[in-house]
Amino acid sequence: MGSVPASGTQAVRSTFGTLKDGTPVPAVKLTNSHGVSANIIAWGASLQSLMLPGRDGKAADIVLGYADMTGYLTQPEFFGATVGRFANRIARGKFSLDGKAYQTPVNDGVNSLHGGTTGFDKRVWTIVDTKSGPTASVTLRLVSQDGDQGYPGTITVDATYSLDESNALTIDYRATTDRPTIVNLSNHAYWNLAGEGSVGGAMGHVVTIPAERFTPVDATLIPTGELRPVAGTVFDFRTPRAIGDRVRDGRDPQMVYGRGYDHNWVIGKAPTSDIHLMAKVSEPVSGRGFSLWSNQPGLQFYSGNFLNGTVLGKSKRIYRGGDAIVMEPQLFPDTANQPKFGSGRLDPGQTYHNVIVYRLTTGR
Repeated sequence: MGSVPASGTQAVRSTFGTLKDGTPVPAVKLTNSHGVSANIIAWGASLQSLMLPGRDGKAADIVLGYADMTGYLTQPEFFGATVGRFANRIARGKFSLDGKAYQTPVNDGVNSLHGGTTGFDKRVWTIVDTKSGPTASVTLRLVSQDGDQGYPGTITVDATYSLDESNALTIDYRATTDRPTIVNLSNHAYWNLAGEGSVGGAMGHVVTIPAERFTPVDATLIPTGELRPVAGTVFDFRTPRAIGDRVRDGRDPQMVYGRGYDHNWVIGKAPTSDIHLMAKVSEPVSGRGFSLWSNQPGLQFYSGNFLNGTVLGKSKRIYRGGDAIVMEPQLFPDTANQPKFGSGRLDPGQTYHNVIVYRLTTGR
């Protein structure tokens, strides 16, 4: 790959690795002229790396992941992955649609998480388009057949990653179906703005979430149905707060259930036609940060509590609890079973749409 032009971005294809049966896993690297680059792999339509300069001009990889396919196959942790067909948790893996009951695989205690045991994060997607120019992009596609993981309907999903010259990384998810089903897609990038191999983790990151309510959970992390005010609780991020200030507060049962934050903040009532601010994140030492925008009503904020010191990441450093955070714009967890949360239903002729924009900042 040659140098990036003074203006314009590039999308360059490569091969990231292969599956055990020899199936290749393609990759596309998106690069702009400001030292920002994103590597997207077809395994799970995943963000495998994201290089971002800090205020000192030095670039660091700010998302957790693996250097090759071995880790993704042997220790899957949803690193940077597209999660679905239904992101987050479904109570007992059960839901009903038009009077018919469906059962999806239970893979998170007694619940189903991120689509089941073989969700969209564990598939090789097809790269259907790449573009260079003012905005570089790659579109990946997955066709999930009727009955896949117990879900009805064959759906076609497109995931488009794009990077522009203003340092905005956008992920655009769209899905259509041939019969009624439920869909909730999101991206599960683990962020450490100091660098994915840095000592100290992400607990010093400063977070703002413009939400007045959140959805408390039971001991299995399924929402109770309550929309609880954040005022006076450790869930109040309406003004900037360092995550580590409160993440280990054992006085709140909610923090015990999740071993920290693993909850949904109420940003809106339903998906909107335009994007709105979901969160701001900054790392004071490096100056790196981003504002997160989406058209979705909920933001799942997870403080990396279940990283258990068994995963060896790209930097050859062990990932531990609190080493990164995850922020997933999506429908509320268990929406399929809680009508007052809205609807995850998708019918033929409709298009599901989730657009996620990270407006990256370098502190300069």
